[in-house]
Amino acid sequence: MLDENNGQLGIMNLNDAKAYAYDKGLDLVMIAPTATPPVCRAMDYGKYRYEQDKREKEARKKQQVIEIKEVQLSCRIDTHDFETKASHAIKFLQDGNKVRVKLKFKGREIQHQELGKEMLDKFAEACSEVGAVDKKPVLEGRQLTMFLAPVSEKNQAK
Repeated sequence: MLDENNGQLGIMNLNDAKAYAYDKGLDLVMIAPTATPPVCRAMDYGKYRYEQDKREKEARKKQQVIEIKEVQLSCRIDTHDFETKASHAIKFLQDGNKVRVKLKFKGREIQHQELGKEMLDKFAEACSEVGAVDKKPVLEGRQLTMFLAPVSEKNQAK
């Protein structure tokens, strides 16, 4: 058994451990039930839970949420539209979000998938300053999908 300051009290029977915790105004908490003999600790369980919740909340606060933004292209996109979509993707990447680039094939365009792959390669090249290809282009049904991930400042310096 452990006391409230993690000091070892030695092996006790259950009634003595309960009496010790009750006299100190603490709770008896089983820490390692599978150990032989089981390890218990006298502590204020309410205070322990409060501190644990506080640590978890602090960890969630420091956690960065990465969103996935989407940009849709087509094989016959005009240069100005392409540049506009690329600038949107660059803005998303600078904000620290991942970008899903979808290229939809309409009608008989599906027969010329190499044009779609070239378009996605060109798009990745346009965004290469702030983003790198996270997942290569994959054909899913009638659309090619590619993921771009932001490049950190550390990787850019190398």
